[in-house]
Amino acid sequence: MIKIVEAKKLLFTTILAVVLLPATGCGSQDDNYREYMRDLVRGINLYAKNTVPGFIVIPQNGHELLTDDGEETGQPAAEYMSAIDGIGREDLFYGYNNDDKATRASERDYMIAFLDIAEANGIEVLVTDYCTTTSFVDDSYAQSASRNYISFAAVRELDSIPAYPAYPDPPFDNTGSDVNSLTDAKNFLYLINPGNYATKTLFLSAILATDYDIIIIDLFDNDNVELTADDVASLKVKSNGSSRLVIAYMSIGEAEDYRDYWKTSWESNPPSWLAGENPNWAGNYKVRYWDESWQYIIYGNEDSYLAKILNAGFDGVYLDIIAAYEYFE
Repeated sequence: MIKIVEAKKLLFTTILAVVLLPATGCGSQDDNYREYMRDLVRGINLYAKNTVPGFIVIPQNGHELLTDDGEETGQPAAEYMSAIDGIGREDLFYGYNNDDKATRASERDYMIAFLDIAEANGIEVLVTDYCTTTSFVDDSYAQSASRNYISFAAVRELDSIPAYPAYPDPPFDNTGSDVNSLTDAKNFLYLINPGNYATKTLFLSAILATDYDIIIIDLFDNDNVELTADDVASLKVKSNGSSRLVIAYMSIGEAEDYRDYWKTSWESNPPSWLAGENPNWAGNYKVRYWDESWQYIIYGNEDSYLAKILNAGFDGVYLDIIAAYEYFE
């Protein structure tokens, strides 16, 4: 069990200075919200890897951050890319406009231009498509494989292990080999909503029965109780006995009112960094992610969200709501 000691608190202070975080508040028209997000990811990466060398950092979406000017023809954002090991992308081939519908070619090709920049710079791409029709699932996996992306065809709720007839069994491109890095992986399971499982035991047992190379799950079970280091360690072994990676989901662009950091007083007296509620996800609130108070909740002390993930023994973190800059822009 890792303990975040006073030296780690000093490290966090150093990180804040290194990434030149902007002052708290609402910002101005001249604020570069994309750079603020890059700064946050860089800070998380630096803190995590100084605590657990080799810890994996994977932001989901926000692919425009991969280039300095946010254009697919722009120069790679070297400092940002040096802080990430992979990048997740939802809806690349299916689901961008509607679930179980092919993503329009113009939108697909625009995203691929960025993702290929990531691949060219040694950053693994993880694609989550939302489709269940047999031919769409097959096409989703085939298109990702042709570009050396790792992929997963899923339902939007991410609440179950696919069992519909279209799903390949065993998992797509299953080799049965040990997976000790992202480059070893050929497939992954994205299961962050355990609501379909009545108990933690049933949830863990369902995952233990699979041979996925990477598991992306939440830190908490259906009863909002943290997974233990023993729980996480058990998941690092596939049903065939080989090793795999277990990655923790963490939202950094929104606050969620069901998390243990949430205070009921915020509903009537919200902190300055808390912004509007997401109209598509009740209980999720945009945050001014450049604010030090929000960042202190996320990482940098022994009670932070990231510290709990590190203490539980996860191999990495899957950062969501990276594209929160769009809200403020």
